[in-house]
Amino acid sequence: MPKPILRDNDIDLKPLLNQNVVVLGYGNQGKPQALNLRDSGVTVKIGVRPDSRKRDEAMADGFEVLPIPDALRWGDVMMMLMPDEVMADVYAQSLAPHLKAGQSLGFGHGLVIHAGWVQPKPDLNVFLVAPKAQGRGVRNKYVAGSGVPGLYAVHQDPGGNTEAIALAYAKALGCGRVGVMQTTFAEETVSDLFSEQAVLCGGLTSLIKTAFETLVEGGFSPEVAYFECLYEVKLIADLLHERGINGMRSAISSTALYGDISRGERVIDGHVRENMRRVLDDIVSGRFSEAMRHEFVQDKPEIQQALLKDEQHLIERTHRDLHERLKF
Repeated sequence: MPKPILRDNDIDLKPLLNQNVVVLGYGNQGKPQALNLRDSGVTVKIGVRPDSRKRDEAMADGFEVLPIPDALRWGDVMMMLMPDEVMADVYAQSLAPHLKAGQSLGFGHGLVIHAGWVQPKPDLNVFLVAPKAQGRGVRNKYVAGSGVPGLYAVHQDPGGNTEAIALAYAKALGCGRVGVMQTTFAEETVSDLFSEQAVLCGGLTSLIKTAFETLVEGGFSPEVAYFECLYEVKLIADLLHERGINGMRSAISSTALYGDISRGERVIDGHVRENMRRVLDDIVSGRFSEAMRHEFVQDKPEIQQALLKDEQHLIERTHRDLHERLKF
């Protein structure tokens, strides 16, 4: 059965309008969400760590910025929008000692709750609102009069009004202009991690690099390989976003269409599907989150090594060269 979709007319903003909202973190999601909340009439202040580099930026945007303990004393709803790798330590050191019974704690992604890195006291209302876009899209769509779809979930509800607050928060972000759907912390976390690893980031970047390398190894110039394997990805992605798979197929040449339906499953074959199942199993079992937390504790050596390696990859060097020469 399809998930019900809630829109602005179905959601009351009032449960959030009589609350003091603290946005914790002012980065990729914190800044655009705080701006959207304020523009929707919500009372917002920013809570930051003492070493935060975002304090001046938030103040320049017109927000009152408070140390986290002071922000918690003022706030009714605290939205955790800092990076996953720091959230558990920040929660244990700066939030847990100061949070009071009846306050609400929100998350933009369910990982730290689902993995057990953060375990809120049972007297706190705990919810999730996850807009389905990067922060820039959340803000740009809102300013344009639209929004991005959003997911919401309730983890703890001692106050009895946590769902209403979560929905009001989603509406204030602009998600209700498009549609808001209910989920769980587990479903949001696992599906989000899997999509990042199998398609949106890990799968896509590996597919692009491998196709580029195959063309170059076959004697084709890096410039032509770049255009075919990376540059045009956005054009197809835009068509997929607007029209779906068959809608995209209706907009491409018959040659490209035949190549799609006759060769695509040779590349993404049963072996790849089995690897995807293993990736999903690592997420569901907790092996991925354990490995990621170990990586964070070690100050991200695997991440840094991979970034340094790919910075010198021929496709990256070609990207920089063509952007400089063609100014696109």
